Amino acid sequence: MSSETPAGDGGVEISDVVRFERAGEGGNASLVAHVLGEIDTLTAPLLRTELDARLPEAPLVVLDLTGVTFLGSAGLAVLVAAKDGVERRGQTLRLVCGSRIVTRALEATGLLALFEVADGVPDALRPAG
Repeated sequence: MSSETPAGDGGVEISDVVRFERAGEGGNASLVAHVLGEIDTLTAPLLRTELDARLPEAPLVVLDLTGVTFLGSAGLAVLVAAKDGVERRGQTLRLVCGSRIVTRALEATGLLALFEVADGVPDALRPAG
């Protein structure tokens, strides 16, 4: 079995991969995406589609990765694409790694330094400065 293949197979629902919530009110409301489970070649395209559709909604986007149990190269590519899209629109993206699994994948690939990382969602939602 490839390291990019999830333990199970079959239909994956978007609710198995990501859940969204708004923090704050009005035009300054932040978007928090709680990413769940294995982010691999099966689930990464679903995650990217949902992020592409929702990222333009908020000036601050928080990707909460505390529920991620595996982060493969396809998942890493989604994170980089999300960062690029947010930066093009003048928004801010913050990651909440939440586990050694996520931090190690980002460190091993040299990607950790590309992201603004917070210790938790409340920390990520604080104004910069």
